[in-house]
Amino acid sequence: MDSLQEFGSPSDTNSTASNINININSCSSSSTPSFPTPTLSRYENQKRRDWNTFGQYLRNHRPPLSLSRCSGAHVLEFLRYLDQFGKTKVHTQMCPFFGQPNPPAPCPCPLRQAWGSLDALIGRLRAAFEEHGGKPEANPFGARAVRLYLREVRDSQAKARGISYDKKKRKRPPQSATASLQALMPPTPPPPPPPSTTASQ
Repeated sequence: MDSLQEFGSPSDTNSTASNINININSCSSSSTPSFPTPTLSRYENQKRRDWNTFGQYLRNHRPPLSLSRCSGAHVLEFLRYLDQFGKTKVHTQMCPFFGQPNPPAPCPCPLRQAWGSLDALIGRLRAAFEEHGGKPEANPFGARAVRLYLREVRDSQAKARGISYDKKKRKRPPQSATASLQALMPPTPPPPPPPSTTASQ
């Protein structure tokens, strides 16, 4: 696993450490822990992979970028870069299948990263940035430009794919156990009429 020390070039080490105070020892693969490492959850493993992928992207950037100099604009570049690996068909307005959730035939429209995947990715990277010493107010993954971009991707993909991303309505609260049992039981028959007093006379 790549260490965070490789996020920037050696000349950027001092500025990175002073602005973000990254704890390199906690993520270095070369150090041998004296205790067994706990098994990470699927979310934590994915967050670590995403963090390393973003670090690789910064190192390959021309010119290379340090994490301390990363802004919301660089995050947007990263998201657009990921589109080339997308698997979600997003129809253009000229496509006859625009707005159809289940097109009947293939088309040459481009593949993109799905909005849900990008939204989850940004959430993980935003958390990882702060876990590695970044200040919340300086978090590039929480920049307003990133939020606006995700909203734009959501709306455009919803129209192109004919899929609604609206929040699901809340389910009605479950009935109490007494009410549900009463609904299953047959109705109680009415009581018999009182004996007639005229018959005894």
